[in-house]
Amino acid sequence: MIIQKYLLAFLTAFGLVIPNSLVADHHREVKLTLEALANGHHRSEQNRARNDYRHPAETLAFFGLEKDMTAVEILPAGGWYTEIIAPYLAGEGKLYVAHFSPNSSLSYAAGSLQGFEEKITNSPEIYGKITVRHIDPPHEVVIAPPETADLAMTYRNVHNWIMVGQELEYFETFYAALKPGGILGVVEHRALPGSSMQVMETTGYVTEQYVKEIAMKAGFEFVASSEINANPKDLTKYPEGVWSLPPTYRLGDQDRERYSKIGESDRMTLKFQKPLK
Repeated sequence: MIIQKYLLAFLTAFGLVIPNSLVADHHREVKLTLEALANGHHRSEQNRARNDYRHPAETLAFFGLEKDMTAVEILPAGGWYTEIIAPYLAGEGKLYVAHFSPNSSLSYAAGSLQGFEEKITNSPEIYGKITVRHIDPPHEVVIAPPETADLAMTYRNVHNWIMVGQELEYFETFYAALKPGGILGVVEHRALPGSSMQVMETTGYVTEQYVKEIAMKAGFEFVASSEINANPKDLTKYPEGVWSLPPTYRLGDQDRERYSKIGESDRMTLKFQKPLK
């Protein structure tokens, strides 16, 4: 009976239909797919609407996420991807989340961390098995026990590290957490090939070549790329950089319809591997 109640609570949290036969037989395997979790009602309508631009199920499958993995999500902000990854790994795997440090000098870090902690505390049936670590190179860099993670993931964060000149330190931190053969998955706003460092430091867009260079300096080997998150409508040159586009709309109502038609940014989706020893 206890198992049945837990199962009902767990599935109800995701807005999934629970047949009577499943309640009667609690030994039956319950399969929560990435697609089902991406569209689950534990996520807000606003977050689910962004699936069309972010393609979370396809992206996580490309990175090779499996239910029994030890994974690290790096700087998840409000937890958009965490809403999918945490319940997917809850049964057999382990999720570390490397969020901002409370000691960070960034003005927005403390609020972002607090919001995330409130989110996971308020829904223990979904997020109760997460381990939160802090990342703030060079002071806080142990985001998981060394060489234990199968997969590390970061979504649209590399440009922020470039702005503060710490991109290599971050990639070295991921390298230390991953086991030999472990995978690093990176999604980032994509600059036009040959774009200057000034462009990458100010617009939020980064070239694929530069991401690959930084990853390889940290010791990674490039494995594959995917066009899952490509958007050919994004020409990348706007008054407020990538933040001109949705969902930020930094220019307010100025040219809002134009930016809405473009949609969210063109993004690279890259996979790297820590070499086997």
